[in-house]
Amino acid sequence: MEILYTALGLGLLTGFHCVGMCGPIALVLPLNNKTWGTRILSALLYNFGRTITYASMGAIFGIIGAGFSMAGFQRWISIAMGAFMIGTILFPKINHLLYRGTGNSRFMNSIKKQLSKYFQQASYKSLFITGLLNGLLPCGMVYMAIAGAIAVGSLQGSIIFMALFGLGTIPMMFLLSMLGNFASLKLKRMINKAIPVVVIVVGVLFILRGLELGIMFISPPAKKLEIRQMKMDQSKTNSDTLEVMKCGEN
Repeated sequence: MEILYTALGLGLLTGFHCVGMCGPIALVLPLNNKTWGTRILSALLYNFGRTITYASMGAIFGIIGAGFSMAGFQRWISIAMGAFMIGTILFPKINHLLYRGTGNSRFMNSIKKQLSKYFQQASYKSLFITGLLNGLLPCGMVYMAIAGAIAVGSLQGSIIFMALFGLGTIPMMFLLSMLGNFASLKLKRMINKAIPVVVIVVGVLFILRGLELGIMFISPPAKKLEIRQMKMDQSKTNSDTLEVMKCGEN
């Protein structure tokens, strides 16, 4: 549960980061300006579109994380993802390589073309799709969230992790759409200085979680993780038994 709180907190901080990175998109969104109600609905549709994309990423990478967990590698994946987060801060070139590998790919160029197409429209549908596509754009903080989602070790947990991350980014992006570029340059600089610190803290938390040191809420003991895995296995066994009984009755 504490990991999910971390996802929400990471999202809230990322919202400030988004003001600088995705802010230009939010500032010039073709919002329906007839009434404040339609303007608010338009901004929410755009932001919920981004959140759905993040949750979908959670489903994709959650499968990977769940696979590692079933193979008994969850603690090592948690340590590796934590180390990756810290590494991207200590060695910025890692982020540069990630951007270079994804930002100019054929797939990403196609996304940008579609984004430009829907961006010129002002319908509710186009704003929602704009949000969906915007969530696919390269972003270092999204990479951090994906690393966290993999480390969760379950499909459901990863989806919730990324959904909470997306929801955490909404307040700042929503206010930006409504009020314009309200954040001062000084505030932006303070946030940009805080982000690396928070990412390192999150990375350390994942490493501690993988080490299973027996620290309550931070690094649960291996026994608790084993009990959780046994419950999952028992639930699967019961489900398989019911399926066999149904087949026998048929």
